[in-house]
Amino acid sequence: MPRPAQPEGAEDLLDEELLRLLAKQSRRLPLPIFLAAALMAWLASYPGWPSPLLLSWVAVLGTMLMARRSLLGRLPAMHAVPLRLRMRVAVALNAMNGLSHGAGLLFFPQEAMLPLAIASLLLVGLCAGAVATTAGNRALFLAYALPVMGALVARWLATAQAPGPQPFALAIALILALFGAVLLSLADDAYRLFCESFAIRLQQASLNRELRAALERAEAASRAKTRFLASASHDLRQPIHTLSLFAASLAMRPLDPVSRDISRHIDLALESLGTQLDALLDISKLDAGVVAVQPCRVELAGLIERICQQYEPIALAKGLRVSCQASQAAVTTDPVLLARVVGNLVDNAIKYTLQGDIALSVSAQGGVAVLAIEDSGVGIADDEQARVFEEFYQVGNPERDRGKGLGLGLSIVGRTAELLGVRMEMVSRPGIGTAFYLVLALAPEEPAALAAPAHAHAHADLAGRHVLVVDDEEGVRQGMRLLLEGLGARVTLAEGEADALAAVHAGRPDFILSDLRLRGAQSGIALIAKVRAFAPDIAALLISGDTSPERLREAQAANIPLLHKPVVLDQLRHALSAIPATSPEPGPSHD
Repeated sequence: MPRPAQPEGAEDLLDEELLRLLAKQSRRLPLPIFLAAALMAWLASYPGWPSPLLLSWVAVLGTMLMARRSLLGRLPAMHAVPLRLRMRVAVALNAMNGLSHGAGLLFFPQEAMLPLAIASLLLVGLCAGAVATTAGNRALFLAYALPVMGALVARWLATAQAPGPQPFALAIALILALFGAVLLSLADDAYRLFCESFAIRLQQASLNRELRAALERAEAASRAKTRFLASASHDLRQPIHTLSLFAASLAMRPLDPVSRDISRHIDLALESLGTQLDALLDISKLDAGVVAVQPCRVELAGLIERICQQYEPIALAKGLRVSCQASQAAVTTDPVLLARVVGNLVDNAIKYTLQGDIALSVSAQGGVAVLAIEDSGVGIADDEQARVFEEFYQVGNPERDRGKGLGLGLSIVGRTAELLGVRMEMVSRPGIGTAFYLVLALAPEEPAALAAPAHAHAHADLAGRHVLVVDDEEGVRQGMRLLLEGLGARVTLAEGEADALAAVHAGRPDFILSDLRLRGAQSGIALIAKVRAFAPDIAALLISGDTSPERLREAQAANIPLLHKPVVLDQLRHALSAIPATSPEPGPSHD
């Protein structure tokens, strides 16, 4: 039977696989074959003891089996020897094995038909087994089976020439010949299946390589996307941050009604831009793995009531109603992250609901609490429900209406819910509405003291305080100076590390507000570390427009508070009040 067609270059791989199979089988077969040869020797000499000649045959056969085992075991690793030569050696070893087995029939007496029949059964069984041990390869199979089956047929034909039941011996010879032909056919089928199986394995290996390559490309594209978002976010945040500083400074000054209204609209526009950039920041934080979960006991009724109060004015502006209904249920989770998940879902519901209401509810049963956010909005078609959790994908917003956001809300929701270990289910029907169900395990009963603490920080009093502002953008430095001086602070500006260190040596500040990424290879983290080398307790705050995962991890590792541009006035006051300010005592002087 010709070898089945194989992909280009696969024939050598197939022969290598055959050699490995032969090596594996050669380790298993010597002992049972040797025992079969010993049994044949006993049968040939029954009822007496085997002759020295028979014992010599058994010894030679055993030696040959061990030599064959050793050589076949080494053939797969002998890469310096051409593959075709190694295959011919394997065929020759099989032929020697078959000839040695067939030679044992020479020792049976002419009249010993019963021992000969038993020995024939043994040899036929070995030939049948050779179909599997050679994978049906015709050359390998025939090299063993032809000498054995040929010797059997010849031995029974010779027996038919002796006085006695010649028809019986002739019938056995014919049956053996026919069985040999059947074994050859079975061997061809087995080899075809072996080749097909091997081709499938090659295809599978090729597909696995392609999948790995595709996965690596996808991961590289995801990293490139994250870097792009971080870079774009940084470049956009810089001018917006500068605008927000000047806008805040302007709002602190006496203005006529028209100017006050213009200032208010500027603030609203900057707030909208900041919200969209914060969505990019949330994605970057989740990608970076720097979102820390801080679980505590959370009463869900209070949480959804606060969210309802937060979003009710936005809903009322669209003519929508927001309702809350909650049973007493407490869970153990991060209240800030859970509120962000629920808030994003409510915000999304308001965007896609034209009339009707948005309902928040909590029910508890069976050891779990189910927090539901249901709306009467446009709904989501079945074929789009899986895609709404993709980044930047929005249903029914082909014109990219900025009022509907960037399409990151549900992506953030999905990632944050997974981070919290919250099971989220969605049910939606076009034209009827959408419902999200958050399933959380109920918390065990705990003393009330373990409930989530509410933190309130008073606004920092900057009057008379000395603040060092380090930023490589002139507009940011001047905007921050105007804002801080408007709050009563004394401000020193520095463009980079050298200016900042000189300013610290000249007069130690109470606070350092530094950009994370300064000009060239300089960074705010390194600057603060150098200042703290001689002033360990100096208060510091990083401000950055860089949202790349690498920078986020660096800031977290440095354990320095980080604000992201654009920074609004209340956010800056809150951050400054959260860190202790040092007294304005000068530190030791260093050259």
